[in-house]
Amino acid sequence: MEKLNIAIDGPAAAGKSTVARLVAKQLGFIYVDTGAMYRAVTWKALQSGISPERKEDLVQLASALRIELLPGEASQQVLLNGEDVTDFIRSVAVNQNVSAVAAIPEIRRLLVAKQQEMAKAKGVVMDGRDIGTHVMPDAELKIFLTASVKERAERRFLEMKAKHENVSLEQLEKEIAERDRMDEQREASPLVKAADAVLVDTSGMSIPQVADRILELAKSAEGKGIR
Repeated sequence: MEKLNIAIDGPAAAGKSTVARLVAKQLGFIYVDTGAMYRAVTWKALQSGISPERKEDLVQLASALRIELLPGEASQQVLLNGEDVTDFIRSVAVNQNVSAVAAIPEIRRLLVAKQQEMAKAKGVVMDGRDIGTHVMPDAELKIFLTASVKERAERRFLEMKAKHENVSLEQLEKEIAERDRMDEQREASPLVKAADAVLVDTSGMSIPQVADRILELAKSAEGKGIR
């Protein structure tokens, strides 16, 4: 298939990362999990005792970090200054603080520059919340994944339960609804569906079904990319 860029946006727990990784594997493209980059910064901030309110300290911290995204068997491997933090960045504490960190304009500028550099050569599947609108506005295919808050909370609950994280389904529903609100209302690159994005509601769909839908759309987008 010709090389084109695919932007996948959507709210928390819509299945973006899992689907994007599968689509990239099927197409032989590079997968970029932008959310993992913001999570890595958030995790390091928490480890350093820096709260989201200390914006200047957070920006200074983020500018000194080396974030690497590497292919992995089950998921993308995330290295922070050479340390594997793949599992650490999915903790409850990170979930509760990442939106506040990601809302800081200076941190977004730092990470967006890295993400755009990754997309220059084409053949990238990138997921996040502002990919189609801000990071890759010229992507040949844009997808906006969504699902109900209840279904997304149930998915996250199963993920956390598998990791033996003690959190209730009710708490997760509240956290996801609040994260949606913060992501949609932030001043810097808010979560919004790009005008030319295809809406895909994943409620009741399996991961393979969602991936197949995006692969169909990718085939329809052929002729827009480069060989």
